[in-house]
Amino acid sequence: MKVAISSDHGGINIKAEIIDLMNEMNIQYEDLGCTCGESVDYPDYALPVAKKVANKEVDRGILICGTGIGMSIAANKVRGIRCALVHDTFSAQATREHNDSNVLAMGERVIGPGLARDIAKVWLETEFLGGRHARRVEKITLLEK
Repeated sequence: MKVAISSDHGGINIKAEIIDLMNEMNIQYEDLGCTCGESVDYPDYALPVAKKVANKEVDRGILICGTGIGMSIAANKVRGIRCALVHDTFSAQATREHNDSNVLAMGERVIGPGLARDIAKVWLETEFLGGRHARRVEKITLLEK
């Protein structure tokens, strides 16, 4: 698995935690920024990750900003992206199993680093169940055409 990850200025601390986690899990990743604490615009960091996922250059993406809301909205504008804003492990598992989410968004001002690591670990390890869920995901895909 290869993951693209990015954050805006509001998510750099949790991004570092998730990068540490992916190193521990031996998951390849591409860090697409930001590396500063100065204010930046979240779409500038969400869209490159979403495009890499949509173009199948990477398998999945992870986005972090202050709330996760802006990143998830921006990412979901890219055809083929199913970005889920998640702040608990149950939803992380459900969105992979049921929605085949390919991008995870989290908010650093909403959750702490320990919970963010737990969420990311569950999300990275969980597979899509397919079956009746595949039919539903296909209906979402058809909306994009």
